[in-house]
Amino acid sequence: MGQGTFITSLRTVLAVTLKTAQCTHRSVALGSQRIRCEPKGATHGQPLFPTPSVNTPSRMKIALDAVGGDHGPAPCIEGAVQAAKELDVEIILVGDETILKQECERLACHDSRISIRHASQVVEMHESPAAVARKKRDSSIWVGTELVKNGQAEAIVSPGNTGASMVASFFLLGLAKGVERPAIATSLPTLSGEAIMLDVGANVDCTAEHLEQFALMGNEYGKHLLGKPNPRVGLLSIGEEDSKGNEVTKEAFKRLKGSSLNFVGNVEGRDVYSGIADIVVCDGFIGNVALKISEGVAAMIKRLLLKEISGHFLGRLAYPFISGPLQNLKRKIDYAEFGGAPLLGVNGITMICHGRSSAKAIKNAIRRAKGMADSRVPELIQRDIEASHSQPSVELET
Repeated sequence: MGQGTFITSLRTVLAVTLKTAQCTHRSVALGSQRIRCEPKGATHGQPLFPTPSVNTPSRMKIALDAVGGDHGPAPCIEGAVQAAKELDVEIILVGDETILKQECERLACHDSRISIRHASQVVEMHESPAAVARKKRDSSIWVGTELVKNGQAEAIVSPGNTGASMVASFFLLGLAKGVERPAIATSLPTLSGEAIMLDVGANVDCTAEHLEQFALMGNEYGKHLLGKPNPRVGLLSIGEEDSKGNEVTKEAFKRLKGSSLNFVGNVEGRDVYSGIADIVVCDGFIGNVALKISEGVAAMIKRLLLKEISGHFLGRLAYPFISGPLQNLKRKIDYAEFGGAPLLGVNGITMICHGRSSAKAIKNAIRRAKGMADSRVPELIQRDIEASHSQPSVELET
């Protein structure tokens, strides 16, 4: 997952005069069908395989940046088909319609719930996030986010440039009332199930108030995702004691202890995966470093384990008996099981996926986006943030 520095990008973009890109009517052949690229403002993409109109309840529509990932559109299309079948949602594939049409033909995609919205540009992983607003307003990330803004989709799911996704969400969706900074919330496996860590890359520098807001947003997301009415909130620090940490974390500790949250205190790095907290709060710099180290350690352990098993006769002999538990372990730590990480604090649902996302990861990201829409998580986050502003702060006794 490529991470961008959110505030730096916004400062750059704020200096730019944004011009609305226009999309012209175009149509391309798909067998005996023709797919029409609609202009901005149209209702939604035309189905790849239209079916006769029937009186069925309206399905939820989710936009998918189908060309922004590292592996091209194939995993996105396959994941979209799986999601459409399992979740009964409509997926709007956003990207170059010629490329998407060819991939759909190759993959034998014949689902009327899959449609295409043309976007002529792609924000590459190496590009500055500012580029999406300055010169790539017909990119798949921008156009997909516009669908959410205009009410034509409930969420945008993207395995593309993370910084570009954040910039597009900030400018098109805007921050929820009272939110000062959005935050990326990722899921982590723990000994007791699953935990949520935020922020993991949107904000390099944060104040104590920002961390308090992250806790409030993570708390509401945790209620939905973890199914816990009162999730335990912890603050990532260098020690369990109240006095440990830098000035920002110590002030954040005071704020969280005086809040209505189920605050369990400081959490050391070694305890993140123990499950002592359901929500782990930190700034984006620490969170991103912690996440990348965790990914590296998990990959190393996997390779070492396979090397030891394959390198010894007894290991190879025992593998048929331990393959089941090993597969269970793989599922628990596989990022594809979690799908994507939402950008919390914006007026809409933006789900950020790993650039190397598989079809399974895309499907599960769509599942999470749908769940957030069903549970009205963005509205609940705004409610909690507004309520926090109306409450007097509580100071710890010294």
